[in-house]
Amino acid sequence: MGLVQEMIARARVAQKQVEFCTQEQIDELVAAAGWEVYKMESAVACAKLAHQETGMGVYEDKLLKHQKKILGTLRDLEGVKSAGVIEEIPEKGLIKVAKPVGVVGALIPVTNPTSSVGCNGLAILKNRNAMIFAPHPKAKGCSGLAARFMRDGIKKIGGPVDLIQWIEEPSVALTQELMSAVDLVVATGGAGMVKAAYSSGTPAYGVGAGNATVVVDETADIADAADKIFKGKTFDHATSCSSENSIVVQAGVYDQLLTELKAKGGYLCSAGEKTKLGATMWPDGHALNRKIVAQSALSIAELAGIAVPPDTRFLMVEAEAVGPDEPFAGEKLSLVLTVWKYDEFSEAVQYVRDITGFSGYGHSCGIHSTDDEHIRELAVGAPVSRMIVRQPQSYANSGNYDNGMPFSLTLGCGTWGGNVASENITDKHFRNVTWVSKPIAPVVPTEEGIFKQHWENHGR
Repeated sequence: MGLVQEMIARARVAQKQVEFCTQEQIDELVAAAGWEVYKMESAVACAKLAHQETGMGVYEDKLLKHQKKILGTLRDLEGVKSAGVIEEIPEKGLIKVAKPVGVVGALIPVTNPTSSVGCNGLAILKNRNAMIFAPHPKAKGCSGLAARFMRDGIKKIGGPVDLIQWIEEPSVALTQELMSAVDLVVATGGAGMVKAAYSSGTPAYGVGAGNATVVVDETADIADAADKIFKGKTFDHATSCSSENSIVVQAGVYDQLLTELKAKGGYLCSAGEKTKLGATMWPDGHALNRKIVAQSALSIAELAGIAVPPDTRFLMVEAEAVGPDEPFAGEKLSLVLTVWKYDEFSEAVQYVRDITGFSGYGHSCGIHSTDDEHIRELAVGAPVSRMIVRQPQSYANSGNYDNGMPFSLTLGCGTWGGNVASENITDKHFRNVTWVSKPIAPVVPTEEGIFKQHWENHGR
């Protein structure tokens, strides 16, 4: 029996031990695993190793993200029914009973290698499932450490530790084998990983590419918008798929916003510098240079041969047309922000449609505005699964304490992004539900009730 088969066998034994746990029992396991991976000493160890191992981002931001996302996930899970009867609808004669899905294979990205383990793992565990993590090879140590902390938490209260396992030396072959053997796959990461998950023959939740595009209209508080764009763009050196990639700014406030962004450490590249930066970021004209991903603005500028002030926090480039000839319209995973200008609001909506259609279809957009009509118009017109209003995009998309988005680091992008879900993947996605139907008094429609309006408008 090979490695993956052995892990699956142990996972199935462990899962059977909790299959009929009460809500109180499974909540105790979730709390134990959650505390062990959340507590400060664990979070510090995870963040330090993630920063050291991946060479990406900012240690302090990784620490904050790890703790906030895990605590937020635990907040969302508190009081949620996931065992036994979870809902009754007497007027329809319906009772809903939650059941586990079994063993879940969870693919973990290099960009969020420890917080994703906690967020997905706790949601999976909440539904009495076992899990096996497949970390990114460049983050296998820190992802494994986070999983080990959760496993230790279960061990401390006498639970079946094989509910949580991970591949210590991940490879494409082992990950593919895992995906074909489990009952459900959740794939957080690049397009190749997600495509492999959907091709595995196993039911899967995947995510699409990010390319958050944020509109700033003439009603926005410009200083506040600039501050939030700065925070969202620079957090953890833009490792997040939700990091602001483009801003679409109304012409009347364009100069004012750029002034505010420059005051925050933004450096606006000249046309010549933009060309040099582009050649560095896409040296073959297509693939993003891994050397610039989640690195400091100073490092990126140095690679590109651009002289910038020592206090530069992010780079900005201006753009006009969206298409293959403008790579800066795409996702960049770096401290580079593309700036677009519009006159009428309908142009802003079209920019969002075009930019996300070019890259990041279905993921997210945002707006800084106090005009409810503009907010509604963008919400109706934008082909995205989440739209964030007056918030830092990378903070808000995956759940924050000051919004109602569910905490998750697996962001479904709907059919736009080739995904089955157009929402944040949470605990409800890791359970089966049995619908129990009792007889009720008949509810019989009448032809007149159904067709009356049609008959009045068009005749019988």
